[in-house]
Amino acid sequence: MLDPATTLTRLGGVARGEHLHALGLTRSALARAVSSGRIRRVRPGVFAAPGACPKTVAAAAHGGALTCGAALRLSKVWVLEKDAPPHVWVGRDGRVHAHPACDCTSHFFDGATRFGVVEVETALIHLHGCAGAEAFFASFESAWRRGLLSRAARARIRDALPQSARWLVDIARADADSGLESLLRLRLHVLGIRLDCQVRMPGVGKVDFVVAGRLIIEVDGRENHDGESLRHKDLRRDAAASALGYETLRFDYAQVLYDWPSVQAAILAALRRIHA
Repeated sequence: MLDPATTLTRLGGVARGEHLHALGLTRSALARAVSSGRIRRVRPGVFAAPGACPKTVAAAAHGGALTCGAALRLSKVWVLEKDAPPHVWVGRDGRVHAHPACDCTSHFFDGATRFGVVEVETALIHLHGCAGAEAFFASFESAWRRGLLSRAARARIRDALPQSARWLVDIARADADSGLESLLRLRLHVLGIRLDCQVRMPGVGKVDFVVAGRLIIEVDGRENHDGESLRHKDLRRDAAASALGYETLRFDYAQVLYDWPSVQAAILAALRRIHA
């Protein structure tokens, strides 16, 4: 006879009782497993394995599958909004269930209600409808960089977007090192500024962006360039670039996300100096 906990784990951690019954697990077997603490009853007719992802369990309690940024983070895709409450796909005609400490966001996108975590392709489509162009673009490039999007998947995502948003897929690249780079490139693209990306320079190494042949732009994420040794390395790179005739502008996570006007002003001022 199947083991309830093992079966739930293989099904992604959460499943309906009717699904488990169809596999041969009886109601009494599930009741015994709940009583012994080997599985958890999320709500009537829905069960979870002990080690199931808490947000996936919360989504099932709410009535659907985990989607948007929370689903993408489980695949290690870069997401603009960190530590957001669960976003739950309940289907077009799904029913939302009250549950303790609910802070879920319900999405009634087309499709049938199911449990678990939606695949990356669907999560990206939902993310665009939920969080907009910038959040979608940064996560799309991250998923592509991680090898999670085939050419066919990228085409399906493009077709699923509103026609007015399909250009986001058209300008995306597979070599963005971070979501911050994606955001900066998208914002400068909107301003009509062309960037050369991931440029290797003699004596300097690979730089994030080069603009107008003379301006280097580097974007430092939260996890990078902290500490004296890395800071020293950055200063040496900037000095080497200066010796080659380049000006370097370096921005960090907080500047790109929370102080973009100053970032944009610095870049535009540098370009004016170059073209003066």
